[in-house]
Amino acid sequence: MKALVIGAGIGGLSAAVALKNAGIACEVFEAVKEIKPVGAAISVWPNGVKCMNHLGMGEIMETWGGPLRFMAYKDYRQGETLTQFSLAPLIARTGSRPCPVSRAELQREMLDFWGRDSVQFGKRVVRAEESDAGVTVWFTDGTTANGDFLIAADGSHSALRPYVLGYTPERRYAGYVNWNGLVEIDENLAPADQWTTFVGEGKRVSLMPVSGGRFYFFFDVPLPAGLAEDRRTLRADLTRYFTGWAPQVQALIAALDPNTTNRIEIHDIEPFDTLVRGRVALLGDAGHSTTPDIGQGGCAAMEDAVVLGEMFRETNDIPTALRQYEARRCDRVRDLVLKARKRCDITHGKDMALTQAWYAELKEETGERIINGMCDTIQGGPLG
Repeated sequence: MKALVIGAGIGGLSAAVALKNAGIACEVFEAVKEIKPVGAAISVWPNGVKCMNHLGMGEIMETWGGPLRFMAYKDYRQGETLTQFSLAPLIARTGSRPCPVSRAELQREMLDFWGRDSVQFGKRVVRAEESDAGVTVWFTDGTTANGDFLIAADGSHSALRPYVLGYTPERRYAGYVNWNGLVEIDENLAPADQWTTFVGEGKRVSLMPVSGGRFYFFFDVPLPAGLAEDRRTLRADLTRYFTGWAPQVQALIAALDPNTTNRIEIHDIEPFDTLVRGRVALLGDAGHSTTPDIGQGGCAAMEDAVVLGEMFRETNDIPTALRQYEARRCDRVRDLVLKARKRCDITHGKDMALTQAWYAELKEETGERIINGMCDTIQGGPLG
């Protein structure tokens, strides 16, 4: 039995490893000639870390995951602490530590684990067709590939999603722009082992430790889509949007490198009622494109891969395995997309009365309520 995996990102490589562990040969195809990760870093929460351990890639997380031990929210004006608490209860309850990790390092290590030479790059898929013999895909270079089934892990702009769904869904602008990148850790900005977030005006600025003595930073600002802003105007844009914010925020803006800072308009897609058509299955962002507001996009792709592998361990019947995969994942990923959307709206001032109420709640927060919410999300995964 052979699977075709379209996409060599986090989801595609996780799926390929899971299927190989289930005894299924895989061919992996990637559209670009050289992978350049979108976004500087990713939050891999304990459910994702457990998935990586399950797949045999736990050492990657242990080696490259940042030392995240505390969490704090700060007022945007002077940087006063609204709440600060240890993540030890989260780790104790979920059985794993969270691992913020550079996307470039995660991608590199996963490629090396799978075998970089085993990925066919420069293979942008055009279409897929099924027959009694299996699945055939066509690429823009005129070549084709054949397999017994197909995993479409080709991202939020998936070319294969319309085949599975029977229509082309619209991406929904979430209402805010995100700037992100990496800077050297400076404890004048924030503690080196803490996720620190400044909040106010429906905006936020976050610093999260990754490996190598660096912070992953991001700025969020509610803005119209399509503004004429890019790296050339980045520092002036952020200075304008964060006028009057705390000295740490001003110092971060001064320290960032416009050439390595990303600007992304954040979108999601309405959850789907199906992830499978025949012998073709959607996985990762192709199947559930979400905002990053609860940090579960990459984790959900890892969960997909674990479930997919387990279904093929239980049966060699392809339609049955894929139907079971769909049944196990549809409700879970719908919940994650909608939970992220709800958090997005509160964080980014869609209704400022609700956002102001959240700021007030943070002043009374002990950490228990936030950790309970995190645990609810994390423990809903396939590995508990």
